[in-house]
Amino acid sequence: MPSDPATIDLRFFATLAPHTPPDASRYPIACGTTVGQLLDRLQVRSADAKLIFINGIKGDLDSTLQGGERVGIFPPVGGG
Repeated sequence: MPSDPATIDLRFFATLAPHTPPDASRYPIACGTTVGQLLDRLQVRSADAKLIFINGIKGDLDSTLQGGERVGIFPPVGGG
């Protein structure tokens, strides 16, 4: 019996919000996908992903996903 595909809860914030796919709350991934590969798949430049959080813990482009994670991606933030 085939298992359900792995999914993540994916959120893009601020100027990256338009990249949020319609199925973001259960976005399908292959186990072992890196955040960098995920961004490539969604056509988001890795330079635009300044902060990456996985289950509330800071991650990076090389962080691997197994399914079940909450992934938040933030752009660079400016201000003064």
